[in-house]
Amino acid sequence: MTHPHPPETFGARLVETSLATERVRLMTFEREGGPFHFRAGQWVNFHFPLKDEKGHPLHRAYSIASAPGGTSRFELAITHVNAGPGSEFLHAMRPGEVLEARGPQGTFLRPLDAPAPALFVATGTGLAPFRAMVHDAIAAGRKERLWVLFGVRTPQDVLWEAELRALEKAHPFFRLEVTLSRPPPDWGGRRGHVQEHVRALWAELAALEPAPDAWICGVKKMLLEVRDVLRKELGLPRARVHAESYG
Repeated sequence: MTHPHPPETFGARLVETSLATERVRLMTFEREGGPFHFRAGQWVNFHFPLKDEKGHPLHRAYSIASAPGGTSRFELAITHVNAGPGSEFLHAMRPGEVLEARGPQGTFLRPLDAPAPALFVATGTGLAPFRAMVHDAIAAGRKERLWVLFGVRTPQDVLWEAELRALEKAHPFFRLEVTLSRPPPDWGGRRGHVQEHVRALWAELAALEPAPDAWICGVKKMLLEVRDVLRKELGLPRARVHAESYG
């Protein structure tokens, strides 16, 4: 098993940016000075030229949405938060501008050398590290089942849908399940929050694969509720439930 690279401070130059949804901007950065070595599931910490409400330098962490590739580039998905200085700064950036960053950081890591099948549970931009993990596993030639349960409000909020549906067609071991909390009348998929669907999806996966792991990323309330379902109701040991929250 390889170990995470130690974090370094570097200039992150914005290469390209686009709106994925009304509130989420996809941003590709490149590390100035050479390749950016990281592992799927890690994050970068931006150092903004701003102060927080206490007058301290403003720092914000963002999960890397792209798989490791040995290049200088990495991708992020940034939700615009009203009156959120970090997200407002990032949404206003233009290609060519540089922001100080430190990374990679984080231990939310799914090892490729001894992986178990996985159920990934995410809401919003919590999908970012799982997108990285799925692409990393596919590039490594892994074949274990990787299922994603992804919750958002509306169909317009589904991130990377065309890309993930294409992966689903190309790789039978990968599956994307979307649930909407505010579905339109003609929506034919899952409805409600991820907490309402994790039991059934877990039971289906566990019947097919021995000892899968669960990975959860999103707002803390969702994370705690899903973790309670898995550990307290379904009896999963602590070592098989991996979680990272934001917000």
